Amino acid sequence: MKMHGLGNDFVVLDARARAVAMTPGLARAMADRHRGVGFDQLAVIEPSDTADARLVFYNADGSLSAACGNATRCIARHIMDETGKTDLTLATDRGTLVARDAGGGLTSVNMGHPMTRWDEIPLAQEVDTLALPIDGAPTATSMGNPHCTFFVADAGAVDLATRGPGIEHHPLFPERTNVQFAHVIAPDILRMRVWERGTGITLASGSSSCAVAVAAHRRGLTGPEVTIHLDGGEIRVRIADDGVWMTGPTAHVFDGVWRG
Repeated sequence: MKMHGLGNDFVVLDARARAVAMTPGLARAMADRHRGVGFDQLAVIEPSDTADARLVFYNADGSLSAACGNATRCIARHIMDETGKTDLTLATDRGTLVARDAGGGLTSVNMGHPMTRWDEIPLAQEVDTLALPIDGAPTATSMGNPHCTFFVADAGAVDLATRGPGIEHHPLFPERTNVQFAHVIAPDILRMRVWERGTGITLASGSSSCAVAVAAHRRGLTGPEVTIHLDGGEIRVRIADDGVWMTGPTAHVFDGVWRG
């Protein structure tokens, strides 16, 4: 299946009935937008004894990712439509995530509690995660994957293609990092653009949206509920006692058969 959440697009393989032998090389081949299908991330739906399904995520470069918020939301909507359920649990390497039908065609996913300690993110050394010793003093957060958030005067003016790769591979991030540039429009509205680890520029990112909301709230820039304006559209994030809830639209674009 090809799906997207606010233009953040995915190939989704359903391996609940028949196992899929996914490899980094196959993921890279499918990610090629000229010779394959093209995607920002790939997700494999696997059976689970403890949840409605288990999800495994790959980046476009074939590397694994523990979390992918928009793909989780898309797959949750697919399973809800398939089963008629309005509440689901989905097992991931990030942990077991709860998804709910939010009404009006929107889907909510609880991405779990943010991690803000340097060794949880992880960083290469102990530093203040609220203001990293990097030009621009960005904030580091983990939502099951590492994030580095810069607050700037105008996120739209940032040259993502130039700045993103260097920050992704900064030596302070031993597992590389997702990179966001954001500015505050109002106490409950942010504008954000993203460079995703292992993929590059994307129109949206669910886990990045959660990380930016957490970083902005930690810095006293916003309250616990924000609407984030991304290149691909709007997403809502709510920081709650039980975790960070992300709500937005999903789209099932087409089904296909990969013949390799």
